[in-house]
Amino acid sequence: MVGNAQGVVQKQQSEWFEQWSMLEDRELFLFKDWIQPLVLEDFRGKDVLDAGCGSGQHTGFVAPIARHVTAVDLNAVSIAQQRNKDVRNVTYVQADIATMDLGRKFDIVMSIGVVHHTDSPEATIHNLRRHLKPGGRLIVWVYSEEGNALVRYGVEPIRKVFLRFLPRSWLLQLSRVIAACMVLPIYSIYLLPVKFLPYYAYFQNWRRLSFTRNVLNVFDKLNAPQVDFISKKRADTLLLGLKDPKVLPYAGVSFSLSGMQP
Repeated sequence: MVGNAQGVVQKQQSEWFEQWSMLEDRELFLFKDWIQPLVLEDFRGKDVLDAGCGSGQHTGFVAPIARHVTAVDLNAVSIAQQRNKDVRNVTYVQADIATMDLGRKFDIVMSIGVVHHTDSPEATIHNLRRHLKPGGRLIVWVYSEEGNALVRYGVEPIRKVFLRFLPRSWLLQLSRVIAACMVLPIYSIYLLPVKFLPYYAYFQNWRRLSFTRNVLNVFDKLNAPQVDFISKKRADTLLLGLKDPKVLPYAGVSFSLSGMQP
């Protein structure tokens, strides 16, 4: 079922619908890494909110063991529903996760790879926390400011000035070319013990993924209409007031944020 929650404020962005129409992500090991310190078993029998479900890949991971999943997305919820059409314990809602009021609270609220693409990460996380039951868990994975200088000062200006005007099909072809060009250094220089190189830890994961999945890695960086990289200090602030707050760095380019509602 697809519903609608009032309060949509952020403008819909067709880039996301096009991205998830063309590409798919089914890498369970990444999801398990990104939800740390939680593990998949923590979702068993729980009411879960997947805030910013995209094409529904993470919904698909937790629905088989959760009691129920509410999957919310502003741009691609129809794709999520189609790709999980055989899963019966999911309700789909089209809404802005920063302003929605679902009228209920959840055992686990997760938002994986989405908050840094919203108009205001602070407003978004504040609203997600409003949807937690007492004792409920928040888990959010975001791009970090630390470790992403090359993307922030190299890729982002090019994307804003040039790439946002390209048809997404052209951008996909460009992403394939870039991913192919990256194969040689990642499987040669980055196999050496030279950990000072940028994205050294990140490229360890790259070698675990298929070429198609790494095309998605590139495309996501070139396609996202907006990105707000989150510093460690800012991440700590986002969790103020939660019990057992944790900001865990991942692969040198991101953070997993977690905490418990008092």
